[in-house]
Amino acid sequence: MEKNRITVEIYGNTYNMVGLESVEHMRLVAKTVDRRMRELKSKNPSLDSIQLAVLTAVNAVNEQLLLEEELRKLKD
Repeated sequence: MEKNRITVEIYGNTYNMVGLESVEHMRLVAKTVDRRMRELKSKNPSLDSIQLAVLTAVNAVNEQLLLEEELRKLKD
């Protein structure tokens, strides 16, 4: 399978993304991360970019783990 390469902007910074997912999917991921970082910043104006990135990652992993747990329960 061929890798897709795109340039995206997340929270004012430009990143090159490479992945097997579709370009549309990768753009949606970048847009979602950007939106979540901006939402956190609006609620916590004193956070810097690194803190925002870490909290965004923590929230995303938390959501993933909760969904995985829910999926396990549905399979049982």
